[in-house]
Amino acid sequence: MGLFTKDIATFEDLFLHQLQDVYYAENQITKALPKMIDKATDAGLKSGFQTHLTETEVQIRRLEQVFDLLGEQPKGATCPAIEGIIKEANEVASEIADKAVLDAALIASAQAVEHYEITRYGTLIAWSKQLGRDQIAAILQETLDEEYATDDKLTQMATSKTNAKAEAATPAE
Repeated sequence: MGLFTKDIATFEDLFLHQLQDVYYAENQITKALPKMIDKATDAGLKSGFQTHLTETEVQIRRLEQVFDLLGEQPKGATCPAIEGIIKEANEVASEIADKAVLDAALIASAQAVEHYEITRYGTLIAWSKQLGRDQIAAILQETLDEEYATDDKLTQMATSKTNAKAEAATPAE
């Protein structure tokens, strides 16, 4: 089922498609995070990425619970947006030699992922409520709260030390 195709005829179809989109995205994120953990040089950043990987695995289980409540099999719909965000992150990270600058880039990439997830979960929660599926909205709200918390932690890490280290590492012209 592609977005904006004849396969999406109803609001329920649209809801299911967006659920499949975020399910696919979360699964892609679990593949990308180990690479980010390996590339990160700051111990706190590595630890934060590891924590988020564990959290993402729980979020996938929550999505599977939502599929079950809908009487659907968990299935992903290819998400070009998350693929693009991850591809860009990999390309940028492979071009950076300085470790401090690399950590700043990894945080920026992780925040791009978080912001994508925040938009998807926010929309799914609103649609769940519109469809009278308050139990699903509550399950998705747990994940949205975690996504906001992760974004806040990344911002704190970037603004408290990582960005300054990256700037200091940049040679003056």
